[in-house]
Amino acid sequence: MTRKPTLLTMIGVLLGSGIAVGACSSGSGTSSPGRSSGPAPAPSQSAPSSTASHDGAYHPVIDPAKFSNRVTNRYFPLRAGATLVYEGTRDGRPQRDEVVVTKETRVIMGVRCTVVRDTVTSNGALVEKTTDWYAQSAAGDVWYFGEATGEYTNGNLTSAKGSWEAGVDTAQPGVVMKAHPKPGDSYRQEYRPGEAEDMAKVLRTTAAVNVKVGRFTNVVVTDDTDPLNPDKADHKFYAPGVGLVQADRVRSGHHEHIALVERHG
Repeated sequence: MTRKPTLLTMIGVLLGSGIAVGACSSGSGTSSPGRSSGPAPAPSQSAPSSTASHDGAYHPVIDPAKFSNRVTNRYFPLRAGATLVYEGTRDGRPQRDEVVVTKETRVIMGVRCTVVRDTVTSNGALVEKTTDWYAQSAAGDVWYFGEATGEYTNGNLTSAKGSWEAGVDTAQPGVVMKAHPKPGDSYRQEYRPGEAEDMAKVLRTTAAVNVKVGRFTNVVVTDDTDPLNPDKADHKFYAPGVGLVQADRVRSGHHEHIALVERHG
């Protein structure tokens, strides 16, 4: 996600074996909380895989029947109504990030996705607002189907760069968390050429982390990189039953750190 000025607005992890070639397409739509949007697709016994080949070809096959908007992955749970609040600093300035898992859904490439809203502020001023779309495959992997993002200065929208939707303008979905991540797994999190190309690699699965809301063990640690911004690298920490609990920028001209300080729902 090339446009992101912050660590949090995308949370990633994934994979490592064969690529399924062939694109899918379908319409997209939205449904509001409380409205009948139909049952979530029933998971089947097989699911797509998502890796980047060495020649850059990337076309995961997406079968909507093998996805659900009910995201129950232990390292990336998205419970409707849940709120996670993170605080930290970026270049010495305070940063606060509030992530809300809504009851809304959006259909992308025929897959009904959960809608997550993310708001970043600094000293009370709006910095960024993002809406993300996620779904879980039959295998338990969490897939990322896109985002609508905006950066703000003095309350005014200054950029929407980095927004993308799977199936539109050659964009393809990626995986942000495997059901059973292993050290060495590497994967593509998102794909819109020249706009959104984040990658990640699993470093550890047994880390321990202390943050304001508690101590967590068996934490998955990933190294997140962006081929479009080689100076950027983030280490992200995912706790079982919670999700992201800490993130640190480990390379580039900016220093950034955030950690979980509140969770509700």
